[in-house]
Amino acid sequence: MKTLSLLCIAALLAATPAYSAQTLYQDYPSDITPELSEKGAYQVGVKTLTVNYPKPVVTLQGQVVDRVLKLEVWYPTTDSGAATTYENQTRSGNEFSIQADAIRDASVAEPQGSYPVVVLSHGYTGYRTIMYYLGEHLASHGYIVAGIDHTDSTNEDVDFTNAPYAGFPSTLLNRSRDQVLTLNAVSEHALFKDVVDTQNAGLIGYSMGGFGAVNTVGGCYNFGTEATASFTGVTDPAVLSALQNVLNTCAGGNADAESVDTRWKAAMALAPWGGQHKAFSEDALNNIHVPMLYVAGDHDDIAGYQGIQWLFENTGNEDSKLLTYKNARHNIAPHPAPKEAFGNEFDIGHYLEPAWRSETMNDINEHFALAMMECHVKGKADFCAYLNVEGDSGQVAVDDKVPEVWKGFDNRYALGLIMEGKPKK
Repeated sequence: MKTLSLLCIAALLAATPAYSAQTLYQDYPSDITPELSEKGAYQVGVKTLTVNYPKPVVTLQGQVVDRVLKLEVWYPTTDSGAATTYENQTRSGNEFSIQADAIRDASVAEPQGSYPVVVLSHGYTGYRTIMYYLGEHLASHGYIVAGIDHTDSTNEDVDFTNAPYAGFPSTLLNRSRDQVLTLNAVSEHALFKDVVDTQNAGLIGYSMGGFGAVNTVGGCYNFGTEATASFTGVTDPAVLSALQNVLNTCAGGNADAESVDTRWKAAMALAPWGGQHKAFSEDALNNIHVPMLYVAGDHDDIAGYQGIQWLFENTGNEDSKLLTYKNARHNIAPHPAPKEAFGNEFDIGHYLEPAWRSETMNDINEHFALAMMECHVKGKADFCAYLNVEGDSGQVAVDDKVPEVWKGFDNRYALGLIMEGKPKK
């Protein structure tokens, strides 16, 4: 028996990751965090799904392949049980485990009505749980939230040492297509089809995910010859022309913005890439009908703050906003860095902001993401007031008059943000 016990222990140890799950967040008093960052009434369930494109797809290199996506889906539950973990790896391949606040494979709570779907789309590179805090948060407020592993574009897929940009052409081609596929796949899945809102959905994208989100809601791509050559490495004029035709699509690979899925009622683009290269048609941007919340650091050194301003200024929907983090660069959306990322600048640079705490930014993102979805997706007018703030959050006096504190923020802790809206017509 002793030998058997030792063998069992050895087997358990062999099956257990060498790393332990870590908690990335501390609890802060609710009166110093944004109001809408508070957890909702539901417990959160989570399930990993694998979804397939309905037919083979053609890559930019002309190969015909089966495209498969892995999703992490969060949803409301009334179950109780032990919280699960999320496993992934840093850009250099260091594996890590994060303690979740969700129950693996729980049942779906019976809704009072239905649950809208929100799609979460990461950057280049990333992984499906890089914004898990938004997935858990929105699910606790009555949403089904699907985080995508964008195939060819994850930390696991890309060999940064030998071929750091190998997945970039696939990223350009597939970001919007993946977002559209995910909305359909989750809405039609057996676990969710009876409880999903079939009329209303939201979209949140970070960096290249934001690039895709702008396209998905109607901002058609407009890659010129020079940009196409630069981002694909192709120089042959005939091939470049063909690639432009393939890339310059709209709303998930369609010919024009008339094909935008009418379920999309709100989109949040965090540090969206592409504006700095004018990779979108201005006319198409002008005709976007979906309310957009652009979120950016004013020192973004990847997507370029001026490029994000250009996207906002040219977006036609009059309810669109630009939220700026002052003294922030590009890493405004990921969860806080796991300890395994602290060994080198390359890994920590995927998460760290020089002048901001990631937890603080995550709380602010939760607040405004929920405001966007409640206001525009669920149509709750009271929540629109959380978006209709303006100017400097620090209440800088104008003509000796101190503006009111932003709705949902504590007077002392509302610092470092600027909100801009569209000019009143």
